[in-house]
Amino acid sequence: MKGKLEVETHTLKHEESFAIFDAYGNIDVERNFEEGIYYQGTRFLSCHKFYLFDQLPILLSSAVKEDNSLFTVDLTNPKIIRNEEVIIPEGTVHILRNKFLYQNCCYEKIWIKNYFFDPVKIEISFYFNSDFADVFEVRGMKRRQRGKIFPLKTIKNGIKFVYRGLDNILRTTDIIFDPLPQQIISNKAVYLFNLGGKEKVVLNLYIRCLIENEDSELISYNKALYYITKKFREWENKSCKIYTSNELFNRWLRRSFADIVMLTTTTPYGPYPYAGIPWFNTVFGRDGIITALECLWINPSLAKGTLSFLAHYQAKKINREQDAEPGKIVHEIRKGEMAATKEIPYALYYGSVDATPLFVILASKYFERTGDIEFIKNIWKNIQMAITWIDKYGDIDKDGLVEYVPSEKGLINKGWKDSEDSVFYEDGKLAKPPIALVEVQGYVYKAKREASKLAKVLGKEKLAVKWAKEAERLRELIEEKFWDDEINCFVLALDGDKRPCRVRSSNAGHLLFTKAISMSKARILASLFFEKHFFSGWGIRTISSFEKRYNPLSYHNGSVWPHDNAIIAFGLCLYGFKQEALRILNALFEASIFFKLHRLPELFCGLERRVNEGPTYYPVACYPQAWSTGAVFLILQGCLGLTIEGNEIRFKHPLLPDFIEEMWIKNFEIKRGKVDLYLKNYGNDVGINIINKEGEVKVLVEK
Repeated sequence: MKGKLEVETHTLKHEESFAIFDAYGNIDVERNFEEGIYYQGTRFLSCHKFYLFDQLPILLSSAVKEDNSLFTVDLTNPKIIRNEEVIIPEGTVHILRNKFLYQNCCYEKIWIKNYFFDPVKIEISFYFNSDFADVFEVRGMKRRQRGKIFPLKTIKNGIKFVYRGLDNILRTTDIIFDPLPQQIISNKAVYLFNLGGKEKVVLNLYIRCLIENEDSELISYNKALYYITKKFREWENKSCKIYTSNELFNRWLRRSFADIVMLTTTTPYGPYPYAGIPWFNTVFGRDGIITALECLWINPSLAKGTLSFLAHYQAKKINREQDAEPGKIVHEIRKGEMAATKEIPYALYYGSVDATPLFVILASKYFERTGDIEFIKNIWKNIQMAITWIDKYGDIDKDGLVEYVPSEKGLINKGWKDSEDSVFYEDGKLAKPPIALVEVQGYVYKAKREASKLAKVLGKEKLAVKWAKEAERLRELIEEKFWDDEINCFVLALDGDKRPCRVRSSNAGHLLFTKAISMSKARILASLFFEKHFFSGWGIRTISSFEKRYNPLSYHNGSVWPHDNAIIAFGLCLYGFKQEALRILNALFEASIFFKLHRLPELFCGLERRVNEGPTYYPVACYPQAWSTGAVFLILQGCLGLTIEGNEIRFKHPLLPDFIEEMWIKNFEIKRGKVDLYLKNYGNDVGINIINKEGEVKVLVEK
């Protein structure tokens, strides 16, 4: 695997497509195997190289626009020598490459301008190839056999790559040129231009990914770009806009919002935030729910779309291959060739233990945010099925706790830390299943509390009382079974013999988020997480550095995950530990300054913070990742003590970090109105003023 600093890449995404380019706008898998243009789980283009006189141009700059709509690359020519004579001086020709994705097509427009006072002859060449690799192959999985790649075809306006997979589906990549090149030789296209002084030429290139029997209309560059920017504007218009007096923080906010919009994919059931690029550009139940919770206060439509989608795909029957049981919420849906041929079990896979209670939590919080009782009535059956799954299938040994066993073909561990080595005893040995994770019990406690509230609203009093009692009993069990005086923390998990995994982990912090523990235990956690063995200076590590399997370079055993920190920070705020939450916000904000585009990755290494240095990249982290992108919004909500009920916006003991003097929250829509707010930081207090109001809105501030 290559480090992030070794090869700079730029990412685009639209709906089911995403692309990773190098800084030149090329695709070169020999330098970085992740690069390519992908569609529905398959890489449709694995080589796209642009040359000037068979030389790589000189890179001037490259960047993705702030709204993620467009990738621009500025290039110029090296010194061109023929017969020992300089025929084109260096820096004479300017080349601008603009790229974006729309639906299943990559659009590229190239401007070439001669700034020399004499005419020049220019030769431009492109090289293309497609390996039609499944994304799991790109990740490193070896296949026993592959489908058939057909000989390259020359078509009327370009070239075509064709592949028939082992799933018997034909996949094709069309390279369409406008105007046509002077030569097409196999996978190479050559343009020859005579450009006078200050003269320019424009080329259009369309790379279309097609799956058999798919209807796809190729629209113009300008129209497609209009639709891309229109989507962003529409999301802006229906979301809260947050501005502050700190421009660096604003950049983090703007990139986070733009990434949420980019990762959100249109489905028949509404918008759904795909998990991350490149490995998880698809539906993940847990990731979608947590992202929707993070963004709920700024745009509740994401939660509605997520709930609608997951309700539709909720398991209806037992299917051991899929790890499905009635009422269970889907973990992952894959569309590539390897999923279709069952080389991987993830075409429709239910192997997570926590998505189901989280689904119930999101449903209740969506209702609290919007008052949309009709939608809750529509998914009430799904909520009941989810609770039934918790009791009937989740609690394997009927001891009141929810456990999981490894899947035959899928995941061994089924919490959010799903690495094979992420659940272990204090001696480092892997835990014996069934596994009862500590945070999952918190999620179930919260799910039953929230389901009880919804049942009461719907007039189902007996059910409301029943679920509330069950929640309280589970709360007692969590403190009784999971607390360990010796490590001064809740243990990571209980194994199949109810032996505790006596490991200090960030999982325990999720109990704060669910308010499943007493104030006295919360106070201990609020102190523990900021001790040097837990807090790296950039955030809370997934496990303490005291633990046997601690490795700050690992995926789950010592790294820092922004979404994990956001959940803990929000929970700290619920218990009143806002200064501690502000420490997390400050750490992640400072980390964002060091990451390209102010974009927090899926995770980064848990190495101790060093003076005048940034955080250490984790080399194969998704970038962007939805729940990392949403982290800033959840932490802000917690620090402001922000809740919405009906037409009331409430702030409980609001605090802002020292680096934010002022904040504006605009277009804050609630049930029957909207409001613009101005917030002023006074250190240990925040003043909140209404600067514009429409409809019936009340703003209450509790000091």
